[in-house]
Amino acid sequence: MCSRYWTLSNPSEEVPSRYRVRRVLDALAGLYPDARTALRFETPWQLLVATILSAQCTDVRVNIITERLFQRYPDARSLATLSEEEIAGLIRDCGLFRSKARYLSQTARIVVEEYGGDVPPSITHAEMTRLPGVGRKTANVVLSNAFGADALAVDTHVFRVAHRLGWSAARDADRTEADLTRLIPRREWSRAHHWLILHGRQVCHARRPACGRCAVARWCPGREDAVSSTARGQGGGLREGSGSGGRSSLSKSH
Repeated sequence: MCSRYWTLSNPSEEVPSRYRVRRVLDALAGLYPDARTALRFETPWQLLVATILSAQCTDVRVNIITERLFQRYPDARSLATLSEEEIAGLIRDCGLFRSKARYLSQTARIVVEEYGGDVPPSITHAEMTRLPGVGRKTANVVLSNAFGADALAVDTHVFRVAHRLGWSAARDADRTEADLTRLIPRREWSRAHHWLILHGRQVCHARRPACGRCAVARWCPGREDAVSSTARGQGGGLREGSGSGGRSSLSKSH
């Protein structure tokens, strides 16, 4: 496409040129060559559990919880033997632990009954999102990190950085994901997810973005807005949905 701009979720907004997007992606790839999920897991089931737990809970805290949880209950079959109350007691130091215990209990039973005890490589995105507590973002995280599928999960960091870069004007994660998957080559969706998360954590912070040392600031139309927001003491990001990479509220859209 030779046109400089193309359609975004909000047609009143303009999208950056492919050249600018390419330069940003190349810069982020150089900055974070080994980018991967911070969640620790050995099986697709364990990644699913960790991602469900990550709502309103940092990856560091999730890893502490899952380390002790997986020592005793490493798979869906073993977790399915517990009641919701027993699961809640094991994850009590995680935000929204009662809701998550209910989701994990229900999901463990479904995985045992319908998939033989683990999340299979053949599972589709639609099948993933039918599991209790699993929305688009969680499904994307599992499919991408466990099976190498082309998927781009939008958490609070991805949402914030993408909007500051002018890559989306959407107000929710799903439409932001749609914008990003139109802009970013499919083969880079998974890696771009991790690049944007790490850049959001290390440089493009919600309240005090380090624009002065940002390697992609020259291609970021949101740089001045970010500085102004910092001066006013405001943040910026997505309240709903986090998955791997930050805090979030817990909802089916997670």
